[in-house]
Amino acid sequence: MTQLLAARAGEVTAAIRRVAEKEKVPVEEILKKVAAGTVVIPANKNHQNLDPCGIGEGLRTKINANLGTSTTFASIEDELTKLETALKAGADAVMDLSTGGDLDGCRRAVIARSSVPVGTVPIYQAVVEAREKRGSIVKMMADDLFAVIEKQAADGVDFITVHCGITLEAIGRLQRQGRVTDIVSRGGSFLAGWMLHNERENPLYEQFDRLLEICLRYDVTLSLGDGLRPGCLADATDRAQIQELIVLGELVDRARAAGVQAMVEGPGHVPLDQVAANVQVQKTLCNGAPFYVLGPLVTDVAPGYDHITAAIGGAVAAMAGADFLCYVTPSEHLGLPTIDDVKEGVVASRIAAHAADLVKGVPGAREWDLAMARARKALDWEAQINLAIDPEKARAYREKRNPAGTKACTMCGDFCAMEIVARYLGAERVEEC
Repeated sequence: MTQLLAARAGEVTAAIRRVAEKEKVPVEEILKKVAAGTVVIPANKNHQNLDPCGIGEGLRTKINANLGTSTTFASIEDELTKLETALKAGADAVMDLSTGGDLDGCRRAVIARSSVPVGTVPIYQAVVEAREKRGSIVKMMADDLFAVIEKQAADGVDFITVHCGITLEAIGRLQRQGRVTDIVSRGGSFLAGWMLHNERENPLYEQFDRLLEICLRYDVTLSLGDGLRPGCLADATDRAQIQELIVLGELVDRARAAGVQAMVEGPGHVPLDQVAANVQVQKTLCNGAPFYVLGPLVTDVAPGYDHITAAIGGAVAAMAGADFLCYVTPSEHLGLPTIDDVKEGVVASRIAAHAADLVKGVPGAREWDLAMARARKALDWEAQINLAIDPEKARAYREKRNPAGTKACTMCGDFCAMEIVARYLGAERVEEC
């Protein structure tokens, strides 16, 4: 039985109980939201060492880190090191997006070592195998794609990105309106190319019930992908994007009716003043389904710094109601991320998520900041470092830029405001706001 069906039956599963404990909210609240579909708990029954997390309404904003090999860099060990780095930095989920080397081996190794939910994009493996076995991506058969989905679900994948909303109608709309960057989603481009070449409907849309049957067997959460997401600000919130979103909203309803958990993916590149509107439209069209956004990136001109442009958009999106942020690394648009890039991406997204959680009143968020404020008032450097979102980096800066035994910091030196006020007013207690 899936988490959704169990919740509808009033059954408090171990996963529901664990999510309530981690979120510091009543079990009954999680049960109600999972039953309604506004919270999902990606938890494949075959993922043995999983510590479940909840994604959705009223919960802490979650962070996903993308991993995976490419045809140029195909080392599984490198990706496992990135996994360890992402987990240490605080990622709540990871996705294996491998396209090079031993795809099955990499995925299974990631699942075996990951205590957080693991996601994939099955069409990546399906087209890689189609090119190897049939000579071309467009020669992929629908059965090939569903066989990969079944295999990955059996391996223990907790959620899958499936681009079910790319239909012939949506592609036609895209062609008529024109775009600067057309389709930037890799999975979306694979499916669009296949559909146009074969003059056939998207098998993930056409055979959606077949997909639901697989998800029911293993309790795989659907992440309904945004194959027509905007790849630049000029394409944001256009007709093709919204057309796909309308279809995804209808598929959310079908998934819930079947007992399958579903969340919806969103843009992409979006101007800052359109970010909140994108979230509100998704929540309306998709009946409150958890919203998973890539960034969004709020400018196109910052290669090398796109973890920052994404964090800006992510904070606004999460404040407006987005539930799950996919990290963006400094190497976005430039190359496969390094281990250091993975850490930078996770931390930047966590900062964005926490900034939004403070506004949303997520339990524990305000208390964390208040504890840091008190530690700063007391010039308690060890407490400040331990409370930092990245203690390792905070400690390195403190030790590098301050002589041993320094009470204040070298930013102010002998003119530390905290010390001056404490000297003349006494060590005042930081009052509750």
